[in-house]
Parts: sequence; C-alpha cells; structure tokens
Amino acid sequence: MRAASIRPDMGWFVASMRREMDVPEQVEAYLASQPGPKQADLRRLHAHILGEFPGCRLWFTDGTNADGKVVANPNIGYGAYTISYADGSSREFYRIGLSATTTGISVYVLGLDDKTYLARTYGGSIGRASVTGYCIKFRHLAVINVDVLQAAIHYGMSVHQAG
Repeated sequence: MRAASIRPDMGWFVASMRREMDVPEQVEAYLASQPGPKQADLRRLHAHILGEFPGCRLWFTDGTNADGKVVANPNIGYGAYTISYADGSSREFYRIGLSATTTGISVYVLGLDDKTYLARTYGGSIGRASVTGYCIKFRHLAVINVDVLQAAIHYGMSVHQAG
C-alpha cells in the first residue's frame, strides 16, 4: 500500500488501539471511527462477509510496523491462508481485507495465483472502481455493482490460493 494513501487522521485511532481489545472490539472501534457514509458502506460489506462466511477467522491490523510506526491503513481481515516464502518460512494471513482510505474503500483479495484474474473477471462489470491484481478500490458502494464486488469476495474466500 502506498504511503500517500494512508489517512493522516488515523494516528489517534491507532494510539487508542494500543490498549488490549479483542479483535471484534478492534473492528467495531475502527468502523465507529469512520465518517457516516463510509462507515455505512464498510458496515454493509462487513456484515455481508460475516453473513456469507459465518465462523471465518476475523483479523484486525492497525497499520503499524514492529516499531509502532504507521505504515499502512488499518485493515479488517477475513478468512485465512498460509503464505509460503522462498526461504521456506511461512505465516498465516487473511484472504480478504477491508480498509478505509483517504479516497474511499479498498477490498483486498489476497493470495491469488493468477494476478490478472480480478481485473479480467470483474473489472469490466464492477462499475467505477480500480481493479488490480489483488485490490478493488472505489469511492463508495453507490458507484459500483455491489453484486460483482460480492462475487469477487466470494471467489477470494473460496478459491484455493497461492502460498
């Protein structure tokens, strides 16, 4: 994620997350911290993902690195897959990420083998969104075909993914 897209007003939010909260509390605090229309869109997507995939692993990343420096926007994550690295190490990470940005919302579909799949399959029918190898970015739900976005999310949660 490019540093330029990090919301500058998120510093207070990240600092407030330092106290111990469980993941659902962190997610709720993050959603509640968003402005009205963006919050409504994020909540709609969050509810849809949890409704379609009940019991999926829920994640929250606050966007800070090991030194506590803000390096990305906070993300809500759903599901899990294992990332395998060239050095033989591996780690678990989420399949779908949901994040508020300065210009709208980003939905990350991670771990796909084919980095052209999202753009080829959903780019032409999703509406006013930017679709890359792993990210679907849009200003708000009203400018996209939500059924197409939900199909992309379903694909990301269901398909065998690369490590």
